[in-house]
Amino acid sequence: MSSSIQNSYERIIADLFAVADIRINGTRPWDIQVYNPELYHHILCGGSLALGESYMAGWWDCFSLDQFFFQVLRNDLDRKIKKSRSAILCNIKATLSNCQNKKKALEVAEKHYDVGNDIFECMLDQHMAYSCAYWTNEINDLNEAQEAKLELICRKLKLVPGMRVLDIGCGWGSFVRYAAQKYGVEAVGLTISKEQAKLARQRCADLPVEIRLLDYRDLSEQFDAIVSIGMFEHVGYKNYRHFIQVVNQCLQPDALFLLHTIASNYSTHHGDPWFDKYIFPNGMLPSIEQLGKASEQLLVMEDWHNIGVHYDKTLTSWFANFEQNWPKLQPKYGDNFYRMWKYYLLSMAGSFRSRSIQVWQIVFSKSGLLGGYQRFF
Repeated sequence: MSSSIQNSYERIIADLFAVADIRINGTRPWDIQVYNPELYHHILCGGSLALGESYMAGWWDCFSLDQFFFQVLRNDLDRKIKKSRSAILCNIKATLSNCQNKKKALEVAEKHYDVGNDIFECMLDQHMAYSCAYWTNEINDLNEAQEAKLELICRKLKLVPGMRVLDIGCGWGSFVRYAAQKYGVEAVGLTISKEQAKLARQRCADLPVEIRLLDYRDLSEQFDAIVSIGMFEHVGYKNYRHFIQVVNQCLQPDALFLLHTIASNYSTHHGDPWFDKYIFPNGMLPSIEQLGKASEQLLVMEDWHNIGVHYDKTLTSWFANFEQNWPKLQPKYGDNFYRMWKYYLLSMAGSFRSRSIQVWQIVFSKSGLLGGYQRFF
């Protein structure tokens, strides 16, 4: 490639970054340092997938990766650059097939959740909660913030001793364990990850908790309360209605369902190409419109709470734990994994900081609670 063409690509990217107050080879923490000039053409052709892959390859770096993504997303640079080939292919794939059917749903379990319990044990809190924590003014510790989130959900579901509770996508058992210990409920947790199920069973062995390696579509029994925390991002827009139908069928008449999910400000049919390839295969974020259509005439929305601002601090806390424990993880996973995982955690932190994505906790009832839903949290 001639130097003049290379320079023109650089000018295009420099002008684009300038909109977000990002300088190429600048001195501020969010400025990008470029080590391979092929980066500019690569980004213009490949979009977000190229940006992430070139970071993993060491073509560029940034002292504050989370702040870089805050600048990018707060100024909508992701929507100002033309659609890349990878994004178009993701859209075609999501349109022509059900990327989250029973068989394909296992891909995210195998690629992400089964990658190694040691990573998550090093990164997460003592509850092993892998979703947005709840940082109130008096909390500055990840363990306390995750416990506050679990407590918040229990109160929103109005749990009392003796209830039978279902957790769809239970992870390593953080919620079912907490609810059984603190509220005296019996709980069933579903996961499609073998590694999660193994560790969750160990963590809940002395409690009235059953961990099932089961897809939500194979469930047909009733519960006094249902929760799903950080799993709906893997359901897919073609399955949203089916998911809510399953919940509706499994809810006792006066029971509550709490859905905790990362969400998008606009409707889409696929996830980000880099995250789809490296972190969460077949993942996508729901919108208000999509959730409304999925739940219409099946459930009544009682309460809608946005806690997305809390995910920024959660993710930076996870990264701090991951980085602190990296020396003992490095021999097993290697330096390329480190750059991939750092990019994942800190780009997400910047995304939530910019408010380009959200976290919703939505409480549904089956037919509408007589007298209404009373908050007491």
